[in-house]
Amino acid sequence: MASEVRYICKRTVVSTKAVEPGKYFPLSALDHHMQQNHIRLVCYYQGSGEALELGEITKKLRESLSEMLTHFPMVSGRLTRDEIGHWKIKCNDAGLRVVEAKAKGSLQEWLPNLHREKELQLVHWEDMFHKPYYWSTFYVQLTEFEEGGLAIGLSCVHLLADSTSAISFMKAWADISMGHKIITPPLFHPLPLTKHANTNPNHHHHVELIHHYKSLIGKPISFREARYTTISLGFSAQMVQACMSMAQFNGPITPFEALAALFWVSLSKVRGLRNGLVDMSICLDMRKVLGLDTGFFGNCMVYNKVHEVEGENQKLKFAEAVRAISDVVDRMDYKGVMDLIEWLENADVNSPTMMNGHVLVCGSLEGVDPYFVFEDGFKPIHVSCYVEPVLGEGQILILPGPPGEGPLSRVAMVTLREEEATKLCEDELISQFSPTTLMKFQ
Repeated sequence: MASEVRYICKRTVVSTKAVEPGKYFPLSALDHHMQQNHIRLVCYYQGSGEALELGEITKKLRESLSEMLTHFPMVSGRLTRDEIGHWKIKCNDAGLRVVEAKAKGSLQEWLPNLHREKELQLVHWEDMFHKPYYWSTFYVQLTEFEEGGLAIGLSCVHLLADSTSAISFMKAWADISMGHKIITPPLFHPLPLTKHANTNPNHHHHVELIHHYKSLIGKPISFREARYTTISLGFSAQMVQACMSMAQFNGPITPFEALAALFWVSLSKVRGLRNGLVDMSICLDMRKVLGLDTGFFGNCMVYNKVHEVEGENQKLKFAEAVRAISDVVDRMDYKGVMDLIEWLENADVNSPTMMNGHVLVCGSLEGVDPYFVFEDGFKPIHVSCYVEPVLGEGQILILPGPPGEGPLSRVAMVTLREEEATKLCEDELISQFSPTTLMKFQ
């Protein structure tokens, strides 16, 4: 049974074509605000059955990664400061770090016994050096299972990319490895100019998003001694449809809205709240709202607080929670997001906070497909995503379900304090749907 990972080497992989000298990429206000977080993706692939020598697929993937990096000069660059002290990327072809590893046993033996500490062995990360100019902002780990299977781990600083961009990076790599052109090429351009939002002298700022960010900036982060763990639950299309129907909502709702409400109500019950619910914010991709192409590379995830819901009846509370989340999603419009960006650009924020360091956060990754085929017939069977570090009240990430499970299927990755994670899995509101446990509490 797979139990250990053996690290073989760490390399620097550079692009096959040099970037023109003197090229820099500035970073946006949304980028700067996420600089204290990092992202980890772990993607699992099952081979086609064709016998490959250990190390063969790693060599091929390393070569296709090098070719793919020619389209991502920002990824292989290094951080430096501009004249006013803000981070920017110098595109100097310094490359990214690639860790090569082997795992005992097979992928099929590894997955049924998955837990957080075990999975994080498959995705290498290094915190920023005291000399950031020499620090790689992206890391890739290629882990071959000795008896079949592959795991690709990608980690990056949130300052450069959100989870959508990280998944797009992986998709571009898969396209190149299959000998295709990149279907959704990356776009490295600034966010829309904020002056477009307030040319009208009678312009009134939409303050809801601004108030939420302002309430967290400068607020002390709760560094509790409690240990956090991550559980992952799979909801089939039928389960999600049943959850959406239970909301009895008079308009269209998304799987994210239904599942976010489900976990919100359940966790509040676990914490002993009878009338109200725990404080929660949601995190959504604003590319479509801002009219940006799906290939926009950078940060475009925005957080907003969900307003309080009261009541003791759990089913009625669930319906109200869905309504509250849906209302907040509807209010996150172009003007509100642009006003937030303008405020962040002009605010004197010396130390950006961690948006997942205070209230419970529920993030949606519904708009991306993290499942794609790599060369030699390596097909995706499972994906995990982490936005680290998680402090405060915890975090829930809703991802699309694996191929073949239907368009409504979802995976929920829940990071909470250990004692709460155990109780959450036993809560009857969630257990009535009988979700599949994909990652358990150790």
